[in-house]
Amino acid sequence: MEWLSQITVGDVILSVLTCCLIHESLVALLPDAVAGPGGWLIDTGAED
Repeated sequence: MEWLSQITVGDVILSVLTCCLIHESLVALLPDAVAGPGGWLIDTGAED
């Protein structure tokens, strides 16, 4: 339980920003069938 007290607010913020960066990179790099409107991995919204 001591490891929990070593986590700082900066660590949490950095983790959230890293996850957002990975998500946006995947959406930008992967084809729409995988990460886009109606994608099977990341669904960014309804298909038009």
